[in-house]
Amino acid sequence: MKLYIVPTPIGNLEDITLRAINVLKSVDVVLAEDTRTSGNLLKHLGISKPLQSYHIHNEHQTVARVVERIRKGETMALVSDAGTPAVSDPGFLLVRACIREGLPVECLPGPTAFVPALVNSGLPSDRFTFEGFLPHKKGRQTRLQNLANEERTMIFYESPHRLVKALQQFAEYFGADRQVCVSRELSKMFEENVRGTVTEVIAHFGEKAVKGEIVIVVAGKADEKRKSDEEDED
Repeated sequence: MKLYIVPTPIGNLEDITLRAINVLKSVDVVLAEDTRTSGNLLKHLGISKPLQSYHIHNEHQTVARVVERIRKGETMALVSDAGTPAVSDPGFLLVRACIREGLPVECLPGPTAFVPALVNSGLPSDRFTFEGFLPHKKGRQTRLQNLANEERTMIFYESPHRLVKALQQFAEYFGADRQVCVSRELSKMFEENVRGTVTEVIAHFGEKAVKGEIVIVVAGKADEKRKSDEEDED
């Protein structure tokens, strides 16, 4: 009787941990964002387990049923298509419901996209804020306005078709010279990390079709001020 949160590879299948494999072998059911994607992973690992769909379109209807099954003694593993479930993911609703009902929840350490993107960026990583996906429409401008004076390094997730738009808005609200790093297809064969000012990175991506999962790391305002002070001293 337990819910396991099991991170899965963000690209390279060798990034699955031995512990994650053992947990997936031991549970009664695997809750999956996309049963086809998770089914392919389980097949690759030589694991045969029942799969149940759990995603952003059905989580409210599914949570109560899953909690009841765990209460009756089943052990389940929650996985996403890639990375750690519940990070910019509806999995947190299930975790919260299990905790409220006094049911055991255990989260395994493992892959998540924003950590390698942050380290790859070369921007300060001692203090940072993870912002996930910006609102698509309502509240987007307000969020950007509120972040304009953020002094910590900021991390965003973004879809490929919104990447250039997001960078253009960063230029508007944060400044065209703000340092950024766009990481694409992390851990995969065509991984790309593009670093520079917002203007430079827009120029890089503006003329081509962009594919893959995107993480944008943006320097905080304090780092920009410190850089300016150092240049003045020089």
